[in-house]
Amino acid sequence: MQRSFPGSLPTLSSGGRWYVPRGLANVGVTRRPRLGLLQAGVSLVTLAGIVFWAARQRPPHIPLDGQALADLGAALGLYAAATALRAERWHVILGGAGLLRQRSESYGLTLVGYMGNNALPARAGDLLRVVLVGGPRRTALGTVVAERVLDVCALAVVFTVVVGERRLDVGPLPYLAGAAAALAVVFAVVVRLRRLRRFRDWVRPVTASTRSLVSVRGAALLALSVALWLVEASVYLVVGSAVGIHLGVTGALYVMALTNLSALVPAGPGYVGTYDAAVLLALRSLGQPALGYLIVLRFVLFVPITIAGFAVFLGRHSRRNT
Repeated sequence: MQRSFPGSLPTLSSGGRWYVPRGLANVGVTRRPRLGLLQAGVSLVTLAGIVFWAARQRPPHIPLDGQALADLGAALGLYAAATALRAERWHVILGGAGLLRQRSESYGLTLVGYMGNNALPARAGDLLRVVLVGGPRRTALGTVVAERVLDVCALAVVFTVVVGERRLDVGPLPYLAGAAAALAVVFAVVVRLRRLRRFRDWVRPVTASTRSLVSVRGAALLALSVALWLVEASVYLVVGSAVGIHLGVTGALYVMALTNLSALVPAGPGYVGTYDAAVLLALRSLGQPALGYLIVLRFVLFVPITIAGFAVFLGRHSRRNT
């Protein structure tokens, strides 16, 4: 799932100097410009639909009283806990792949990865992690692929259980979107297989971490993945409380699973457009007001972690590349 940057490589500033992070120019995964255009197009189309819909809604009311601020603080704390669980999971996967790193480095690079995914196109934060963690690139890439496999499996389990429990009439759109995403992935893989020589030799290090998940250790990592997504669902629940929406436990799980599965659809930085459309769809299917909830949820999930990741990058990694 690792992708390089469409067009030119990103530049970052440190001490008044601009540079391309070391190693990005040498990553062997390339991206054609038209795929970047596809991502931008998906984001623009969904954003246009959201703006059209929002213009016909009442202005959202976002309370700023003491209780709401306390709920927001709790949501930020819960999201920090979910991020720590995610970083611990990657640390374990790295160790299993022979990439032994200090726990503080794994945690810091997890924040950097989120910063990159939120601020740069094409999930570039995952590419930053592969470059900055060091070691064989394809092995490092494989650890990120294993993470994504665990996430998809855990989210699919949560989504299936919640939909069955609540007997939600979510309509065909989520299933059609998931099927379209799966078909797009299969098509891309088939096209790539037809064009690459020695594919098995190239891909073996990438799939090593994923193959190792078929084990007791993999089952434990899947359980950890389910746990971290349950913690993240509590963020959705508490944000609802902050804006006066009662989702309930299963409702929060449903919104969380649907919106994060939407990240499979190609989009711009921070999943702009696709993520927002999924939140609105989920809230509307539950009969809840959505616009104010989306604004607060976007802030909690994207702003603080992006700032923290950028601070970690400047503090720990930028000096290596100047």
